[in-house]
Amino acid sequence: MPEPIVDIQNVTFKYAGSSAPAIVDVSLQIKRGEVVLVTGASGSGKSTFCRLLNGLIPHFYEGEFSGCVFINGVDTRTIPVYVLSKDVGLVFQNPDNQLVSLSVEREIAFGLENLGLPREEIIKRTEFILKYFGLDRLRDVPPYKLSGGEKQRTALAAVVAMRPLLLVLDEPTAELDPMSALQLALMLSQLREMETTIVIVEHRLDVFTPLATRILVFSEGQLVRDGPPEEVLFDSNLSSLGVSTPRVVQLQLKLEELGIKLPIKALTVSSLVDQLSSAVSSLDLR
Repeated sequence: MPEPIVDIQNVTFKYAGSSAPAIVDVSLQIKRGEVVLVTGASGSGKSTFCRLLNGLIPHFYEGEFSGCVFINGVDTRTIPVYVLSKDVGLVFQNPDNQLVSLSVEREIAFGLENLGLPREEIIKRTEFILKYFGLDRLRDVPPYKLSGGEKQRTALAAVVAMRPLLLVLDEPTAELDPMSALQLALMLSQLREMETTIVIVEHRLDVFTPLATRILVFSEGQLVRDGPPEEVLFDSNLSSLGVSTPRVVQLQLKLEELGIKLPIKALTVSSLVDQLSSAVSSLDLR
């Protein structure tokens, strides 16, 4: 079997000065090409989980760390963060925190230059990424003049250009309006087609559920749910964990309470409408 991209073994971490661990005895593996949606209430351990993936824990955050995190077979404790960043691309909650160049084009090229790629390869990748993410018309625009959605798209494009093995997005819709969030989901769906391994930490599940192959739910630092969306989201106890399930799921749960059970658990509105239409058409109304 191929080696997992992420292998977390019995990890517990307590921040310096904190009375309780932020992550408690977490173990899991993430395989190449998976799209993992991570959710939970505020303070449940989601952001700490992100910091484990890119090596910020244990290298930059002081505290008590136990267990092991392997990224592509390498123990994160043994390599510096700047080396790990070649394999793990992180898109921040606020893109302003990572946009540093004077134009969109320069922003995309910046990371490639830091990788030491030949000039011809930098030009080739930059041109491809500008077109792939629909940023060609914005290539000369300074990031501070971009809209929130355009900034997030630029930040994502700059990270993807470096071709990381693992792409991590921490609350990527926090600064976005609903339309921009949907556009971001569309771009990530295209990356899924390229078999990019993606971890999305998010509480707005409606947007990203159709992309996910797996959902992790954290509560008080513990991993309490781990499975496919159809299994995790239809757990009626999720609300007690501070998780707001997608509205399409809520509607199906309400239908089940009324005695109407659909043959397939729908994760999109279109799928639900198709099933309801099929159910109605099959009724004998004579």
